[in-house]
Amino acid sequence: MPASPVVAELVYPDVEAAVTWLTDTFGLGVRWVAGGHRAQLAVGDAAIAVMDEQDGFRSPAGNGVTGGVLVRVDDVDGHHDRARARGARILAEPADHPYGERQYAAEDLAGHRWTFSETIADVAPESWGGTPGPALG
Repeated sequence: MPASPVVAELVYPDVEAAVTWLTDTFGLGVRWVAGGHRAQLAVGDAAIAVMDEQDGFRSPAGNGVTGGVLVRVDDVDGHHDRARARGARILAEPADHPYGERQYAAEDLAGHRWTFSETIADVAPESWGGTPGPALG
């Protein structure tokens, strides 16, 4: 199992096509595949479950944005260039944000929104209008 306690589940009309596209375009790794109905892809220490349309789950294609996945990468510009070269629909070009992240957004073949983020500065939330949360424990 991945080190992260959270595994996002994304629904695609064609799991095999999604696995091929996501590994080639976004550079995700394959952890395992279960026939043509489910797979788990590696994203650093985390995972993304790719599943087919079943039990009321549907892909967002044509129905607007239903959520998204934010993935931390070491080189957001290089990642962006790779995704663009492989045909990803770029929704937002790489840009620096006041909260210390450089990010770009892309849409995958089923309409899921992905944001790729690189930390470029350690910025206190108060400096950009945020509020620190309570300590977790």
